[in-house]
Amino acid sequence: MTASRGLRGLYVITDTHLMPEERFLSMVSEALDGGARLVQLREKRAPDNDMLELAVTLRRLCDEYDAMFIVNDHVDLAVSCNAHGVHIGEDDSDLAHARALMKTGIIGVSCYNDLHRAKAMERAGADYVAFGSFFPSPTKPDARRAEVSLLEQAREELQVPICAIGGVTVDNARDLVMAGADMVAVISDIWRAQDICQQAMRFAALYQ
Repeated sequence: MTASRGLRGLYVITDTHLMPEERFLSMVSEALDGGARLVQLREKRAPDNDMLELAVTLRRLCDEYDAMFIVNDHVDLAVSCNAHGVHIGEDDSDLAHARALMKTGIIGVSCYNDLHRAKAMERAGADYVAFGSFFPSPTKPDARRAEVSLLEQAREELQVPICAIGGVTVDNARDLVMAGADMVAVISDIWRAQDICQQAMRFAALYQ
C-alpha cells in the first residue's frame, strides 16, 4: 500500500501527564530531532478548539521533519487538521467509518495479542496493525500482554507494517525489531528521558 511506505522506525505517542503544556511542542521537536518518524497525538478527552489548534501545529511540525502525524481515536479531528492518519482501538470508531471519512489517510488498528483480529483488519483495509503490550506498561498497567513470538508469526502472515507497543524501552526494543516490528511505539521511555533527542537517536539507530 502506498500509504504504508513510510511506516518504519520510532513512533512516539504523546502523554499529557508526562509532557507539561509549556514544554509539549519542544519535547516533540526534540524527539523528531532524534529521528522519530511518526508522532501520535493521544488525548482521550473530547476534541475542542485548543486540541484542533495543537493538532494543526503538530501536523506542521511533523511536515518539517518529513515525519507522519497520527491522531489517536478522534477521526473527525484527524480530518479537520489534515493529519496523515488515525489510530483506532477496539472501542473506538470502526475501520469502515474511519475509511469513509479519511479516504486516503493512514489507518492503524490496535490488535493487542490477537493475530486473527490483525488478519481481519488487514483484509478490511488497515494500513498498519499494532500488537502489545509486550512488557509491563506504566501507561496501561492492566493492558493485555503479547509474546514476542507473536511478532515473528505476524511477520510471516501479514503484508501490512507491524507496530509493537507496551513498555517499550531502549533496552528491550531490539528484540521487538529483530522479531519483525516495523515500528516501536514509545511513551514513557522517551518523555521521561533526561535528553529526549539522544534517547530518540538510540531508538532510531535500531532501524539503521
